[in-house]
Amino acid sequence: MLSLARPHRHDVILAASGLSGGLFLWLVGIHIQNGRLFDAPWVSLLPLAVTSGSELLRRSAPRTALAVGALALVADQFTVGSLATVLMFTDLVYAAVLYGSPAASRRIPVITLLVTVAVTLGFVAWAPTADALLIGIVVGMVCFGPALTGASVRNHRDAAEAARLRADQTALLAEMDRAQAVTAERSRMARELHDMVANHLSAIAIHSTAALSIDDPGTSREALGVIRRNSVEGLAEMRRLIGLLRENGADGPPSAAPTLASLDALVGQAGANSASSGLTVTLEDARVESGPLPAPVELAAYRIVQESLTNALKHAAPGPVVVRLESSRAALGVEVSSVFGDRPGPRAPGSGAGLLGMRERVALLGGTMRAGPEPGENGVRIWRVRAELPVEERTQGT
Repeated sequence: MLSLARPHRHDVILAASGLSGGLFLWLVGIHIQNGRLFDAPWVSLLPLAVTSGSELLRRSAPRTALAVGALALVADQFTVGSLATVLMFTDLVYAAVLYGSPAASRRIPVITLLVTVAVTLGFVAWAPTADALLIGIVVGMVCFGPALTGASVRNHRDAAEAARLRADQTALLAEMDRAQAVTAERSRMARELHDMVANHLSAIAIHSTAALSIDDPGTSREALGVIRRNSVEGLAEMRRLIGLLRENGADGPPSAAPTLASLDALVGQAGANSASSGLTVTLEDARVESGPLPAPVELAAYRIVQESLTNALKHAAPGPVVVRLESSRAALGVEVSSVFGDRPGPRAPGSGAGLLGMRERVALLGGTMRAGPEPGENGVRIWRVRAELPVEERTQGT
């Protein structure tokens, strides 16, 4: 169906220029052939007008424009002829290949080549002279040359469009990767901040509540001492995290990440914080080899113990809290058990983010974790956190 879209302004300029040029040549009496059937000069204006009108459709309906232009060119051969009509027809061939369908862009060069060869052979067979060969060359310049040029331009245009699409896709994938990296980093920072600060803030909350609820100078002084110690240590942890987030820290390089060698101090601190709650915290290191492990494994194990002790301080009933480490050639086992049940005294509220953070740490290392109540001895229920962390590359000790 013929498109009724408004002609492109460049097509209007081409049509007007071609028509004006043809009229000028007609006025000055310049023609390209003589002795035709319709030798009145004004008759050549009819194919000229039709071809210039076809130029208006060179983008919106290129195949229709080419078909009409071809008929006008054939009709022009029966008149004295106009150079402007021939030139506009070459543009119609070029536009049909450049703006037409992919199938048309492949077929038109082949068809024009066949027409050129057929016309050349026909004229050479009819009159084997140099003029017959020259006619074939002119037909090739009018038909096959513009088609070949249009195909070359279209190939370059399609290649540029494909390159632009690939660049856009690459930019989109890069943006998606950046967004995922930012999300993952924010989650990691949230876990790190929670694990580092929650323990100290829980101890501060419990002992400040105890100091306010118990009217005893000795107990209040002891609680204030625990509060001060946890406040100082919490601030130190915050400074370390801020140092990690800075690209060029003005306060010097951040301290090293905690390792399993720091568990003794962590357990000792937890025992001091939870003594008033009736909890006794002990560490059992049953590892076959106590050498250093990969840094991500040691950091994850430390944070799991730290969060488990924080949860015990918040929720565990009076009794033992046991931290146990086990190892094999393939994995590190971390287990923290405490008495499950209600206990008297102040309790700190929990957000539920601790267990989620521990599971995320274990999942990032490809390990397994379970946490929940289990039956214990003498009818006492135990809350047990058990994590298995794969050890892929064990660092050899010296």
